[in-house]
Amino acid sequence: MLESLGSLGGTPWVYVIVSLSIVLDVFVPILPSGVLVIAAATTAAGTGTAADAVGGVEVTATVHTGAHLAEIISLVLCAATASVLGDMVAYRLARRGGDRFDRAIGRSRRLSTAQERLGTALTRGGGGIVVLARFAPAGRSVVSLGAGVAHRTVREFLPWSALAGLAWASYSVSLGYFGGHWLGTSWMSTALSVVALFAAGSAAAFLIRRPDRRTAH
Repeated sequence: MLESLGSLGGTPWVYVIVSLSIVLDVFVPILPSGVLVIAAATTAAGTGTAADAVGGVEVTATVHTGAHLAEIISLVLCAATASVLGDMVAYRLARRGGDRFDRAIGRSRRLSTAQERLGTALTRGGGGIVVLARFAPAGRSVVSLGAGVAHRTVREFLPWSALAGLAWASYSVSLGYFGGHWLGTSWMSTALSVVALFAAGSAAAFLIRRPDRRTAH
């Protein structure tokens, strides 16, 4: 994966591939959108320095800091924008789906619970669940579809979706960038970054489930 993205480094195709993966991830949660973001950031970190031989003397050439920072920021904004776009597409489809989506959610206890919780969480300013769910496995799908079926307004859902997308994108890109900067563009740095991403997802899922245990007592 690193080699494939590395060959596309510095071209718009990196952003296209990452964006498509993130948009479609809301409908097919098994797509490795987070892994792609991390891999792209790791590759970007690896292009920060280069060694060349000039007159027999090894010279380390550092890419201009401003350009390098712009590449990382562009990746964050690209991932965040794609995340919000995917959320809104799923939200709109679920909102207009009517009875069909109601029946689909009714067959899933997980989706039904999310729908009920969103009905009060978003209106009471508790939209932080949208941010947490963005990190949890399949949480983004549950929240986006649940918000649409529950007929939450765009004003209630969009700001939290934007915050969730920015938080997730910033965290994922940071993992890839610092992992690649410290450990190099190797499978080890990518693997450790992915483990950290999944750890955040597990923590988010735990926090989302906590209200259920409180009510059980």
